[in-house]
Amino acid sequence: MAGNFELQGRHGKSRVRVSRVWRRPAAAGGHVIVEWSVAVSVVSDCLPSYTSSDNSAIVATDSIKNTVYVKAKECTEVVSMEEFAVILGRHFTSLYPQVSEATVTIVERPWERVVVDGKPHSHGFKVGVEKHSTEVIVKKSGSLLINSGIQGYSLLKTTQSGFEGFVTDRYRLLPDTRERIVATEVTAWWRYPFEHVSQLLSKPFCFTQRYQDVKKVLSETFFGPPDVGVYSPSVQNTLYLMAKEVLTRFPDISSIQLRMPNLHFLPVNLGSKENPLVKVVAASDHCCGHFGYKRKTPYMSHVSLLYGDLTDEEEARKKVEELDKDIYGLEFEISELALYRTD
Repeated sequence: MAGNFELQGRHGKSRVRVSRVWRRPAAAGGHVIVEWSVAVSVVSDCLPSYTSSDNSAIVATDSIKNTVYVKAKECTEVVSMEEFAVILGRHFTSLYPQVSEATVTIVERPWERVVVDGKPHSHGFKVGVEKHSTEVIVKKSGSLLINSGIQGYSLLKTTQSGFEGFVTDRYRLLPDTRERIVATEVTAWWRYPFEHVSQLLSKPFCFTQRYQDVKKVLSETFFGPPDVGVYSPSVQNTLYLMAKEVLTRFPDISSIQLRMPNLHFLPVNLGSKENPLVKVVAASDHCCGHFGYKRKTPYMSHVSLLYGDLTDEEEARKKVEELDKDIYGLEFEISELALYRTD
């Protein structure tokens, strides 16, 4: 307490970039490399540093950073990011009497082993896309909470997806469809059931393998069998089935959260004999020729009619996004066209 105020001090260090190489012989699987972005946040009893400028109980953020490097060096055997987070959490809560809790968050840069002539390379790697992440909370009592996840896992199907029967009112423009491209970028977080550090010490758990297992189940449920696929009536239904399959397959995962925003692939009307769009483009070319105006880029009727001519398509898209991102999907009939020469 400070006067009539109840204070809790929390501080830490984020964006600590650490890489560790374990140099195993080719016969044992070759070298292993990890690159992690580590954040450490500690809850500590350092009230005087706030109320009376006494910093004697503060573990400096520079010390936290150095600890991450030292503990990575001390890991002579390959460890998962979850295990490393537990190591850090136990260190801070056991070494410093004033620290009651440590939260360690790690995001991994996905270095993947390359394959040369059909054979895994012993020490060659390339950067992947989706990222493995974890958040571990360790308390001085040994209480433990482990969440792991995946970020930026992009999935797409070119068919076997639809969306129909949703709310119809005066705001609806989107038609029903049973045939569309569906794409999303999956962010998933799941919780392991471990509640105390002693559970990991008595029975080691392979977190990295479980991460690969979950990623595989998520994609298999999204896509369905390779020859026929599986129909998705909505992203919501697919999300539910993916989460349900993970919990069904892995009893050691107690809960899971999924975020799957739509990545839209909207049809573009390029016109036909029955569509006046072709005539609009032809009329534009004719009028430009009449006035002696030379375009730098091809005519973009779906953009230019909204805000006039700009330099190029990228500039045009920027302007449209400033107005309304949903404007890409609009279609309208042109009833009147007026051209003016201003220079």
